Amino acid sequence: MNKLYTISKNTFIEILRQPVYSIIILTSLLLFILSPSIAMYTMDDDNKLLREIGLSTLFLASLFIAIFSASGAVAEEIESRTISTVLSKPVQRPVFIIAKFFGVTAAVILAHYICTIALLMAIRHGVQESVNDEPDWTVLTSGGIIILVSFVLSAFFNYVYDWKFTSTVIVLVAVFATFGIIFLAFIDNGWKFNPANNGLNTVDIYGSILLLLGALIIVALAVALSARFNIVVTLSVCIGIFLLGLVSDYAFSNASQTHLWAKICRYLIPNLQIFWVSDAIYENSKVPLKYIAMTASYAVCYTGAILALAVAIFQRRQVG
Repeated sequence: MNKLYTISKNTFIEILRQPVYSIIILTSLLLFILSPSIAMYTMDDDNKLLREIGLSTLFLASLFIAIFSASGAVAEEIESRTISTVLSKPVQRPVFIIAKFFGVTAAVILAHYICTIALLMAIRHGVQESVNDEPDWTVLTSGGIIILVSFVLSAFFNYVYDWKFTSTVIVLVAVFATFGIIFLAFIDNGWKFNPANNGLNTVDIYGSILLLLGALIIVALAVALSARFNIVVTLSVCIGIFLLGLVSDYAFSNASQTHLWAKICRYLIPNLQIFWVSDAIYENSKVPLKYIAMTASYAVCYTGAILALAVAIFQRRQVG
């Protein structure tokens, strides 16, 4: 367990220090800030489009972080020969693969958590459908304070303790964003204590949880592929499976009745559509907990199967 924890922690820290990790989070936060302005030009309910755009941004951000982080988790160590030192400790190969998965998963959960809070704040602010609509100054003030305090403290810790600036900012944003969303859960846009009118919807929270489960499948898939292939091949295959998973029902359901290849693809390729709650948003329906439990079971079983395959592949991989 100590080896598992140590490798997972080091993997998590390495991912936090990668520039692409910070760039994806920063880009996602900018898109969340701009999403109320983008969604104001519809002929229907603008806020429904805002929620769908936000969930789409959240899904893509988590998946790209999962792909870029996990694809290099094993492949880079093999190419740089550092894995030989790790496995000579000795560290069993299954422990190494599972620890890498846990480390990447922790990084994906942290990024997903930050983006989820940004999404909830954007939805709470809503779309200004006319010039007479006032901005939600509680949201804007809370977001500004979170960013300002995080950057100032990160600069201080970087100067005094030589902590890495970008990774410190990410951790501090996650901490202060937690206090910010708790504050917004009790205070309305008139700066009054009004928890019943906080503008937060459980469907959006459940949707975020489902998208995280989908991202974990991609993490396991990327770790499995990186145990055998280089980063370019891993990225290409993961993106291809991600796109096929989004259209799995449309592409394979009908053909699976008459073609064996379609039936095989339907079972092998993860169905990422089940993690999407767009229909519940537009139909104003609820997402039952039973559905979340069934989807979580699907994600756990699929992830476990992929990790078992990754361990089997890595057992025969020459790393010396």
